[in-house]
Amino acid sequence: MDIVLLQDVKSLGKKGQIVKVNDGYGRNYILPKKLGIEATARNLNELKLQKANAEKVAAQELADAKELASKIEAASVTLKMKAGVSGRAFGSVSSKEIAVAAREQIGMEIDKKKLVLPDPIKTFGTHEVPLKLHKDVTAKLKVNVVEE
Repeated sequence: MDIVLLQDVKSLGKKGQIVKVNDGYGRNYILPKKLGIEATARNLNELKLQKANAEKVAAQELADAKELASKIEAASVTLKMKAGVSGRAFGSVSSKEIAVAAREQIGMEIDKKKLVLPDPIKTFGTHEVPLKLHKDVTAKLKVNVVEE
């Protein structure tokens, strides 16, 4: 019996793969648990249409992410911090503060989880903070930290 896998099956194969299994294994395990469907012409055609639709949606998401990245790279955000002794910053700038400032200053909703900030910003000046918008698209937001 030929089966098209709907999910990854550890000992059998990956999602979307067509595998040959014993009739009993297919009827009693794979089909009832909805791990796969029988590889008929109709099911193969439906699977092909679903794959094409998923690729179209993924391409649209990538285009949207690239457009947003160009807008983000053209903008900059200014944050004010108190200065400590010897002109050093008193405290640090977190990703949450950057996201709030972006919403207020440039009107963009940026998820703080998408900001890739390895360490909090503790110095004055201009910093480039990477934003992971899509698995293939990373934008750099200019963050200017000034003394209050």
